[in-house]
Amino acid sequence: MDTLQYLLSGFATALIWYNLLFAFAGVLIGTMVGVLPGIGPISGVALLIPVTTSLTSGLPPEAAATSSIILLAGVYYGAMYGGSTTSILLNTPGESSSVVTALDGYPMAKQGRAGAALSIAAIGSFVAGVISLIGLVLLAEPLSNVALKMGPAEEFSLMVLGLCALSGLAGKSITKALLMTVFGLALATIGIDAVSGVSRFTFDIPELYQGIEFLTVAVGMFALGEVFKTILEKDADSGEIAKINRILPTKQDMKDSAMPIVRGSLVGFFKGIVPGSGATLASFLSYLLEKKISKHPEKFGKGAIEGVAGPESANNAASGGAMIPLLTLGIPGTGTTAVLMGALIMYNVQPGPLLFEDHPSIAWGLISSMFIGNVMLLLLNMPLVKVFAKIIETPAKYLILIIVTISIFGVYAVQMSVFHLMLLIACGVAGYFLSKNDYPIAPLVLGLVLGPMIENNMRRALTISSGDFSIFVMKPVSLIFLIIAVLWLAIPFVMKLRGKKVIVNEEA
Repeated sequence: MDTLQYLLSGFATALIWYNLLFAFAGVLIGTMVGVLPGIGPISGVALLIPVTTSLTSGLPPEAAATSSIILLAGVYYGAMYGGSTTSILLNTPGESSSVVTALDGYPMAKQGRAGAALSIAAIGSFVAGVISLIGLVLLAEPLSNVALKMGPAEEFSLMVLGLCALSGLAGKSITKALLMTVFGLALATIGIDAVSGVSRFTFDIPELYQGIEFLTVAVGMFALGEVFKTILEKDADSGEIAKINRILPTKQDMKDSAMPIVRGSLVGFFKGIVPGSGATLASFLSYLLEKKISKHPEKFGKGAIEGVAGPESANNAASGGAMIPLLTLGIPGTGTTAVLMGALIMYNVQPGPLLFEDHPSIAWGLISSMFIGNVMLLLLNMPLVKVFAKIIETPAKYLILIIVTISIFGVYAVQMSVFHLMLLIACGVAGYFLSKNDYPIAPLVLGLVLGPMIENNMRRALTISSGDFSIFVMKPVSLIFLIIAVLWLAIPFVMKLRGKKVIVNEEA
């Protein structure tokens, strides 16, 4: 009964006129971010953090945090919707989780069934979004209650597990991902130590006394990094866009898609809950499952609608599932949820078990807004399919100008410092060279966000144990988390040594 009351109060928050506007703006921008190849949800969310800060400056702190996170979350799951458009029409995935959609979506488009493929993708995404949100509502309160019983040792080990989960399945090399994680943790130590008051790695630069600002790093590495990539590699696409004729799917299309949508939603939701295994792996697993149980597996890769319905549902359900560890445990499982976590911390809101107790209007307002946002997405995507298809044709030179303008003015509006603009450009250059050499950026951002919390919990645990490090293995729950963290890194490594192919997750 308590959960229902909280959910109803969440709808009361989400239905405030300006929160409805923020939700609509978020899903609309998210869809466009997904449609435009190369930007992706993580760059879109990072880019809009300073914009939301400016837009909500006149609201009370709690309301500002709620409105901002509603818009940013809308960009996240909206981009999951939009990513299918370029996969189907252009055979160019808008983001990594839409790669599988292209396998059957583009052949359908070449057969003149682009409208049906896009509609089924939208319907599947809507159903998956609703299923994952029901799961989120049911699991949020029990998980946060369990997490409240954990002490600093357990919280430290859980955060280490979160880092290992994302590092173990991020990018093409586990070694490079771990290096980036350690680099992120090192950046998190810069600034004045809150306990001793000693300045660490500041080199007498006053701007560094507050530490490296998460916003500057995220916008620089993700958004400006993409700009440098487009400029230096002339990353333009000259593919021919498939024509859209009939938009609505036939009754047979709906019949063929119904069960793949349900199965994909469940696969995606449960994969999304597991930190580090986001939407990309979920869509691959859903595709393999549909091909395995199909009576006509030979159709797959040649325009099977099940090959669009399952993976598209899975990647959207995974984005809902990924919100569970973020909101209830304070563990972001993907790069985008790490950026969302950083945005919440900017508003002095700590994601985790206390979120539902200390800030129920933010937690339940966000969950309720995601229900509303999914309805908005369905109403947007079905009739405006042809409009979104036209967005693909936007010349890169205009996109670059928009991204650079928002990045520079956004960061300067929040920081009011030329030093941070120089750092923004430096992060953009670093982001380009790191991604060019297959160093994943998401673990660095996660290390930067989780670093202060890991340090704080380690200190608290060692204070309780009088400096005895064995507290981390003497506590059963803490030991279990540490064992899982070690296995998470060891199993893929052992599999590679034995010559087996390991599917890695480059989830944004």
